[in-house]
Amino acid sequence: MKWIFSALILTFAAFAQETSPAPEMTPVEKQFQQSMNNVLMVGFFTVGDSTELHDDRYVIEGVTKVKDGLWKFAARVQYNKKDVKVALNVPVFFAGDTPVISLTRQAVTGFGTFDTRLVIYKGGYAGTWGGGDHGGKMFGNIVKNDTPEPTKP
Repeated sequence: MKWIFSALILTFAAFAQETSPAPEMTPVEKQFQQSMNNVLMVGFFTVGDSTELHDDRYVIEGVTKVKDGLWKFAARVQYNKKDVKVALNVPVFFAGDTPVISLTRQAVTGFGTFDTRLVIYKGGYAGTWGGGDHGGKMFGNIVKNDTPEPTKP
C-alpha cells in the first residue's frame, strides 16, 4: 500500500512539472530569446593583462527563460580542441534593453568553474571572464549560424 501511495505522489509531481506554464516574458526578453536562437558568438579573449588575442567561439542553439533572472542556454563550447554540448542555467539580468550574463562560480562540464560578466548589445558581446586563478577580457560578434547540425546515422 505504501508503494502505491508513493507512486501516486511521484506521478502527480511529474504531471505537475510537465504542465507548469512557461514563464511570462517581456518584449525585451522575447527579443533576447529570438536573437540568441541558432547563433554563433565569435570573437576573442585575453588572458590576464596580456594584449595577445585568442580565438573565442560558442555555438548557441537557443535560450529559454526558466524563471525571472534565469535562462537555460543550450550551447556548444568550442575551446582548446574540445567541442562539448552543454545545457546551463545562466543568470541573465536586463539593464534596460541590454542583457547582462552574470555567472559566479558556474561549473561548466569538461571545462571547470567560471565567473563572467558579459554585456550583449546590437549583435555584439563584451565583458570579463575568470576561471580559478586566471581570467581576462572577451569580446566579439553574435551572428546567425548558417551551418546545419550534422545528421546522425
